[in-house]
Amino acid sequence: MKKLFLFTALITTVLCSSVFDVDAQSGFGNLFGRKSWKKRTNFQPYSSVSFGVGTSSYYGDLSPYSRFIPSTFKGMQWNLAFNYTRQFSPSFGLRFGLTWARIAGDDNYMEGVTGYDTYFIRNLHFRNDVKELSILGQLDLVPTSKGITRRPKVVPYLFGGISIFAHDPMAKTPVGNGFSNEWVRLQPLHTEGQGLPGYAKPYSLIGVGIPLGLGLRYKLNQKFDLGVEVGYRVTFTDYLDDVGGNYADPADLQASGGALAVAMGNRTMEKIAARSLKSRTQGVLNYLVSNNISVPANGDPFFLGYIPGFVDRTDPRGNSKLKDSYMLTSIKLIYNIPPKIKCPPTR
Repeated sequence: MKKLFLFTALITTVLCSSVFDVDAQSGFGNLFGRKSWKKRTNFQPYSSVSFGVGTSSYYGDLSPYSRFIPSTFKGMQWNLAFNYTRQFSPSFGLRFGLTWARIAGDDNYMEGVTGYDTYFIRNLHFRNDVKELSILGQLDLVPTSKGITRRPKVVPYLFGGISIFAHDPMAKTPVGNGFSNEWVRLQPLHTEGQGLPGYAKPYSLIGVGIPLGLGLRYKLNQKFDLGVEVGYRVTFTDYLDDVGGNYADPADLQASGGALAVAMGNRTMEKIAARSLKSRTQGVLNYLVSNNISVPANGDPFFLGYIPGFVDRTDPRGNSKLKDSYMLTSIKLIYNIPPKIKCPPTR
């Protein structure tokens, strides 16, 4: 958390420096008799609201950073966003945002990808609806020094700040074996033993993030702008995907959550991929052969009952070294709220 506050302070300092610079020139300059600065005092603060739709991409244990471009487009989902912005100076605004973003990942995207066969064997997948509340500083690279009605045609901008979000990862149950292939919540199942005796604490469904990004506004008319932006969310959790540690003992999962917890904790022996409904038989067979693991005489790779390296509490289910993150793109319609009309005084 110390790094979080230091990072947020740095962003705030950089963005707010522009505010102080402009305000100092427009207001404090008069204290020193700098008449040439008076031309900036005609800026009038204004507000805007926007609604946007776009895409979302997740990066983590099921969508590795080492394959950034494929991870961006494989499993791409959607997001909706509402923002309120108060423009305090020609270059600086403070933005309050509400965002609903769905993120997803699936190990079966790695079938046949060289060097990532262990992902396919692990056979995990998830989806997660992230609800985010953010406070951001927005720095316009082209200032609106003449007021809202005479704002520039095109305005590129940068933004950064802090967010708090709620999330709840889910996955589909297996096909067959008494399961109905339906979406279920994962955190209450303790899939890695979190919360059970001898295991780590349960991960939180509330998280903190650092949104960073850039955008572009285009003036459509006196009241409306069209905006396009890309924002990256750095988070401090490794469990947006419910994956981050080692496998749990099946006996412990059975005692706490029954057959469902056992099935969702280790999915390597599923013949059908629960999300795509594709057969996994040939892919698992190829893995056994390429790793010199004995194949059963009947040719059925699932007859073994387990795959070495995906069984014990010492076997990694995920990688705790890198936290999860997600990226959002958005196309926004922006409504600039007209300033109040000042009536001349009556005599």
